[in-house]
Amino acid sequence: MTDSTFAIRGRVLLGSHLELGTVVISNGRIEAVHRGSAPSGSLPEHIIEADIVSPGLIDLQVNGAAGLEVDDDPRHIEQISHWLLRTGVTGWLPTVISADASHYPRVFEAYTRVDRSIGATPLGLHLEGPFLGPTRKGAHQLRYIKPANVSLFESWLEQDSIALVTLAPERDGGLARIGALVEQGIVVSLGHTDATFDEFSAGVDAGATMATHLFNAMSSMHHRNPGAMIATMTDDRLTAGIIPDAVHSHPASVRLALRAKGPDRVAIVSDMMSATGLGPGAYELGGQTVVVVESSARLHDGTLAGSVLTMDQAMRNLVNWADVTAGTALHMATRVPADLLGDSSRGRIVAGVRADLTLWSSDLQVTTTIVNGVVAWKKPA
Repeated sequence: MTDSTFAIRGRVLLGSHLELGTVVISNGRIEAVHRGSAPSGSLPEHIIEADIVSPGLIDLQVNGAAGLEVDDDPRHIEQISHWLLRTGVTGWLPTVISADASHYPRVFEAYTRVDRSIGATPLGLHLEGPFLGPTRKGAHQLRYIKPANVSLFESWLEQDSIALVTLAPERDGGLARIGALVEQGIVVSLGHTDATFDEFSAGVDAGATMATHLFNAMSSMHHRNPGAMIATMTDDRLTAGIIPDAVHSHPASVRLALRAKGPDRVAIVSDMMSATGLGPGAYELGGQTVVVVESSARLHDGTLAGSVLTMDQAMRNLVNWADVTAGTALHMATRVPADLLGDSSRGRIVAGVRADLTLWSSDLQVTTTIVNGVVAWKKPA
């Protein structure tokens, strides 16, 4: 589309509810939002009709897709960015799992060379590790997992490219490192942790505001030893990341988390890896072979190794088996992650913000993805 001014009419996500309305876009931003019928003569000539209009989806945890990993090649991030458009994602965090210390400077340098005009916008790196709990490492390689006081950490504080760090608060120096990251404006998420309830809560006191993939790779629930899971669900300061693929968490667990946290404190993430979009077979994650069968990705020993979930499928899953309305599902994949990142220019449909939008059919299939006011992807006819 070459028009810089146009309108979209349909059921618009306003807050966490869908209402009939019209969104006017001009020069890359939302110019106006009309609830119900727009005033006569107030709309541009070009109008797009859609069943559902939402802000563009924001995925906080993407390890790879379409056969590519997030690594030290900027072209891989660019290609993943372009691929993500078909899933309705307009903003994402390229996610780096635990690696050798020499890998991180190369990733930081590569990220500075990424062309952000291609596809969904990378919003900063998510460093998942290596300051994790060894007994809750998941698919991370034990040889790369380090305590939080190693010198590697200090170099991170000089980087502008880091948006989010997942770490285990119980590791030596963990609480001090949380405070240092937060002071630099970096969001801290607690995950891959064997922390007790009190240790986990201390991490929140230190400034952490998220829990990484709730129910997975964290100390479990017990009525006398509540652990990280109950700490996450009972602390209103935390936003819980959830992977709704019915593999990482049973649908009943997702419903429990939503009842405990409410939709304003749940951020839907994919945790997708390189096999996403390609089907069953053998792939790679951080130098390890991952076998994909149907909807799960696992190491040879059966350990889950990321997912093959897309964010649009996550929306359909939430509606189909988690008793969630479409508006609420979309809210948890747009406004909630944007707010967690402190980004008021995305994740909402209000006048003045960036025009990153996803258009949907009534059964939540992505039909069009708009980035910065430009149609970046359209479903083939």
